[in-house]
Amino acid sequence: MSELAGIRRGSLCDEVIAQLREQIASGTWPVGERIPPESELVERLQVGRGTVREAIKALAHIGLLEVRQGDGTYVKSRSELAGALRRQMLNVTERHVQEVRRALEVEGARLAAQRRTDEDLVAMAAALDERDVHAKAAADLGRWDESWGVPWVEADVRFHQAVVLASHNPMLAEMYMEMSAELSALLLSAAAQADHEPYLVRGHRTLLDAIRVGDEQAAILEAVHNIEAALDKLS
Repeated sequence: MSELAGIRRGSLCDEVIAQLREQIASGTWPVGERIPPESELVERLQVGRGTVREAIKALAHIGLLEVRQGDGTYVKSRSELAGALRRQMLNVTERHVQEVRRALEVEGARLAAQRRTDEDLVAMAAALDERDVHAKAAADLGRWDESWGVPWVEADVRFHQAVVLASHNPMLAEMYMEMSAELSALLLSAAAQADHEPYLVRGHRTLLDAIRVGDEQAAILEAVHNIEAALDKLS
C-alpha cells in the first residue's frame, strides 16, 4: 500500500486530493473509519492547513469523505461511482435493487467462469460451506432465528461477492460490493418474513460447479435462476 508523501510540485491542492484519494481507493483508509487528523496530514504531506482543508472539502463534496463536526473526518465511499450508487439506492424500490443485482451477478458469473483462479474457487467454496452449516441449523430448528439467520445471510452474501470478485473486473466488483449492505438487509428481511421456506437452504453448488469447469452458459443459467427466484417473491 502507498504512503503519504510530501508535495513537491504542481497544484498543491490537486496533489493532496490525489494522495488522499489513493489512500481511500486502496483501502488503506477503509470505508467507515476516521482518517488521520488535520495536524498529522499537514505534517506528513508538508503543506499548509488551508490546503489540507480545501482538499478534504473537495473530497467531501464528491461523497468520498464525511466531515463530522467535533468528531473528525470519515471515509464515506471508496470512489465517486460508489458514492453515487449509494445515494441512488436510497430512492429506489426493492425490485429495482434486485433487477440491478441480476445484471451484475449474471455478468459476474459469466466472467468468473472465464477468469476464476484457484484462490477464487477456495473463497466461494468456503462461503458455501459456512452457509450450509447455518442452513442445517435452520432445518433442525424449523423456524427463523437470528442465531442462524444472520450468519446464513452473511455467508450467502460473501459467496455472491466471491463470484463477482472472480470476474476480475474492478468496476463490476466495485459496484457490486457497494450493493452488498443493501443486499444483506433485503435477505435478512426476506428470511425473517419467510420463517423457514425451502429457498433459504437451497445451495449454490451448481453455480460453483459451472464456474469451476468454465461453463459460461451454465453459470449464466444458474445465476439467472437464483435472482428470478428472489424476483418471484416480489410479484
